[in-house]
Amino acid sequence: MSDTEGRTPAAGVWQNMMDKVKGQVWPQACLYVVATPIGNLGDLTLRAWQALEQCDIIAAEDTRATRPFLQAWGIQTPLMAAHRHNEAQAAAAIIERLAQGQRVALVSDAGAPAVSDPGARVVREVRQAGYQVVPLPGASAVIAALMGSGATSDENPAFAFAGFMPPKSVARRKWLQHWAGQGMPVVMFESPHRLRAAVRDMEQVCGPQRQLTFARELSKRFEQIHTVALGEAQHWLEQDSHREQGEFVLILHEAQAAQDDAPVLDAVTERWMSALLEHVSLRDAARIGSQASGVPRDVLYAWGLARQSRD
Repeated sequence: MSDTEGRTPAAGVWQNMMDKVKGQVWPQACLYVVATPIGNLGDLTLRAWQALEQCDIIAAEDTRATRPFLQAWGIQTPLMAAHRHNEAQAAAAIIERLAQGQRVALVSDAGAPAVSDPGARVVREVRQAGYQVVPLPGASAVIAALMGSGATSDENPAFAFAGFMPPKSVARRKWLQHWAGQGMPVVMFESPHRLRAAVRDMEQVCGPQRQLTFARELSKRFEQIHTVALGEAQHWLEQDSHREQGEFVLILHEAQAAQDDAPVLDAVTERWMSALLEHVSLRDAARIGSQASGVPRDVLYAWGLARQSRD
C-alpha cells in the first residue's frame, strides 16, 4: 500500500520498468557491447542488466573482476575471457557462437568496452562477419569528468579524449605539445604514481595559468573534482596525501586569452606567427611556430586567439 494516495509503490514501478525493458526486442545472433559501472554498482542500467541476464555468455576483459560484479546483481550467465592478449581468438570464438544463434555480451572491467579498453577488434570482426552489434551505453569516466568540471559548454561543446599519457617525460612533453594546442579541453587518464611528474610536464608545456581539473575516484565514496591553475596544482596535491590516491581523469582546459592579458612574443616570433596565420590555421601555426621558436605551443595559440579577437 502506498503511503501517499495515488502514488505507485516503488516496487510496482520497478517491476513495471523491468517488464518494459525485458519485453523489448532482443535479437539473437547479436553481440551486445555493454557499459558497466566505473565504481558505483548502482550505475548499471536496467537495459544492461537484462542484456547480461539474457545473453548466453559474457565475454569479459578480466573474468575475476567481472564475476563479483555479476554476483552482486544476481546474474548467473557464464563467462569467457576477451582481453587484449587473446582478442583475436576471442573474436573467432564469439563469431562461432553467433553463427549458432547465440547472444553474446562484451564487457570490460569498468565503463565502455572498446573505448580505451579492449573490445574494438572483437566489434570490428563481428561486424565484418555480418552479425549485428548493439551498444548499450552507460557509465563513462570521460563523460562523468566533463559533467563535473564545467570545461565545455553548449556554445562550445568540443573536447578531445587522449587516453593515457606516455610514461616517459620526453615523450610525454612532446605528446602534451600536440594535445595542448587543439583549441578545446583535453581529457586524459593518468596513474597515481606518475601524477606529479605529469603535472610538472603540463606546467612546463602549457604555462602556469592553464586550468587543470582533477577528477578522482569518480562515482565512488571518495570522489573529488577540483579545478586549479597548473602553477598551483603541485601545491594542491601536497596539501593532502589522499589527493594522489585512486583512479584519475585529468582535463586540461582550453587556453584562455583575453586581449588585455595576451602573451607577449619577441618580435621575430611575432613576425613568424603573423606570416603563418596568413596561410594555415591557428592550430597549425602554433604547432609550426613552436617547433621553429621553442615557444610552447599553448603560448602561441593563446597569442593567436588574442590577435583574432582584435581583428
